Amino acid sequence: MHDIYLARQPIFDRELNVYGYELLFRPADTDRAGVIDGDQATSEVILNAFTVIGLDTLVGHRKAFINFTRDFFTSPHRLPLPPERVVLEVLEDIEPDADFIESLRGWVGEGYQLSLDDFIWHERLRPLVELASLVKVEVSALSDEQIAEHVRQLRPYGVELLAEKVETRERYEFCHRLGFDYFQGYFLSRPRVMRGQSIAGQRLPTLNLLAALHRPDVGLAELEELIARDVSLSYKLLRYLNSAFFSMPRRIDSIREGVLYLGVQKLRTWATLLALSAMPGQSEELLTSLMIRARMCEALAQALGRESASHYFTVGLLSGLDAVMDAPLEEILAALPLSDETLAALLHQQGPAGELLALTLAYERGDWEACRGAALSEEQLLQAYLGAVAWSERVKFD
Repeated sequence: MHDIYLARQPIFDRELNVYGYELLFRPADTDRAGVIDGDQATSEVILNAFTVIGLDTLVGHRKAFINFTRDFFTSPHRLPLPPERVVLEVLEDIEPDADFIESLRGWVGEGYQLSLDDFIWHERLRPLVELASLVKVEVSALSDEQIAEHVRQLRPYGVELLAEKVETRERYEFCHRLGFDYFQGYFLSRPRVMRGQSIAGQRLPTLNLLAALHRPDVGLAELEELIARDVSLSYKLLRYLNSAFFSMPRRIDSIREGVLYLGVQKLRTWATLLALSAMPGQSEELLTSLMIRARMCEALAQALGRESASHYFTVGLLSGLDAVMDAPLEEILAALPLSDETLAALLHQQGPAGELLALTLAYERGDWEACRGAALSEEQLLQAYLGAVAWSERVKFD
């Protein structure tokens, strides 16, 4: 089997619940001898998703959006994909001739949903729109007026509309007002523009707790006291330590026992996770994406034999504080007693931890070119990512 890059990008509904995930993939050996074509790459990803990896691991109970090539749609030999689990994406560069349209009718007749990818309106695409369940409008390539015009043109066809490549909260809010049904992009990972405003008051207690947790000289006794002061955090930590995730040999009944069992670094990590998850108005998917990022950073450090792999986890987790707290990262980090090495990693992606953070960010974006030349194989990157996704599914903070 050829090595592949494989990641996922969430698709949100109007309430910012995750509706599904688009599977981003590419063969790792695109520029090498013996290159495999797009159809074979698609076949391998589908076979991996449904057999080796398991669709539940990749997308949970949600839908998987998969890009199909023209030959995949027109081939008489179809893979037995479950129509209720997948949405088939028609790529923007496929010419909608009569033969192709007839093939799509066959898929729709068997109960499959079609999505039109990177859509920009053109009259010749009307037959595709008439067959599609969902149209992805590439809003990053359009002005506000053009986006509104696309909505006006597409609504009469009864298709659901997805705003694709939404990069800011402001563009998300604009598309939401226009009535888009779904949203995809990196807007959740960016803070809202809050010019002239400091960190919101309801987030200050969490920031103060993080500052105390990450003091380099903090000891076990002080950590115990810090956590014990926060009744909600204490309760969640004890409940979590006694969950099946940790599988303790006996029940943990006090914060002190938890402190002694976990040690400073692990306790700091778990307390940070729990504190962020408890913040008002927190997006579950944003926290999940940060957990995946943190775990992947840690896994890559372990694969390279780096010391203090938990430090890499912390760097990955803290890299998203700007989106969690809706404030510039520099402002947040200025309030935390972090080392120069950690600051360089977070602000400039420099140093050993910064380099692995940059690699992890590139992987989660599907920026495969940036992943080339890493000191890790494609298989190591894929396994680190899938392991992080599976780990995040096991960790629940409800």
